[in-house]
Amino acid sequence: MTETAASKRQQVLKRLRDNISQGRAIVGGGAGIGLSAKTQEAGGIDLIILYNSGRYRMAGRGSLAGLMPYGDANAIMLEMARETLTIVKHTAVLAGICGTDPFRDMSQLLKEVKDLGFTGVQNFPTVGLIDGVFRQNLEETGMSYEKEVEMIRMAHEFDLLTTPYVFNVDEAERMTGAGADIIVAHMGLTTSGTIGAKTALTLDDCVVRVKGILDAAVRINPEIIVLCHGGPIATPSDAKYVIERVQGIHGFFGASSLERLPVEAAMKEVAQEFKSIRLPARL
Repeated sequence: MTETAASKRQQVLKRLRDNISQGRAIVGGGAGIGLSAKTQEAGGIDLIILYNSGRYRMAGRGSLAGLMPYGDANAIMLEMARETLTIVKHTAVLAGICGTDPFRDMSQLLKEVKDLGFTGVQNFPTVGLIDGVFRQNLEETGMSYEKEVEMIRMAHEFDLLTTPYVFNVDEAERMTGAGADIIVAHMGLTTSGTIGAKTALTLDDCVVRVKGILDAAVRINPEIIVLCHGGPIATPSDAKYVIERVQGIHGFFGASSLERLPVEAAMKEVAQEFKSIRLPARL
């Protein structure tokens, strides 16, 4: 009797767990353009995520543009796929899906995503970034976080790798119960750079919050992988600070941190270096 070949999801999970067993942090990164994905892969990244905010970031706009009515988030992700899936050779690529979109048949969209070659999904844009009365009204009018949980549950049934953003213990429990493979503990809009947030938690605040999310997820599924993301966790040293203080965490997911911030710093530095060239004195 021949053994059934492992699915793409199973292969990726095995690779990630092998890295973890060897003490190597898992790193995921958002890519708004093909060059970013190609360069991240060259750097050895484990996961590449495509969602609409990546395009907006690389257009010089803040990541929260992805939550505003500036375009069809799911259509933008599908457009980005043509650019990125054709250039990434070996790394798992995930689709950022707006699970609250009332004009999409989620089953059909997930099938399309899988057929295109995506390995998995993430819930973005997410209402998890919204709070206050506006969030309460979204919850009351059919555009709730539970829609994102349902999308992740459906994606799990499609054997897609599921890597949802969660913002608190309750959401961690719900997403883990829906079959999430990787929980990404979201600490808010990333700081730093020219279009980063100015208001954020401290790194020590993040340590406490990430630990609470991790503990909640592990109680339901001891095998789940947990990554930290966002807020003041903007640089490799920030990620190292949190990872060293949260026992059991497995790595970091960066969007702005793996794309916008490196580009801003490198391009500015190179431009300044070129501009520092002095013309030879005229005789």
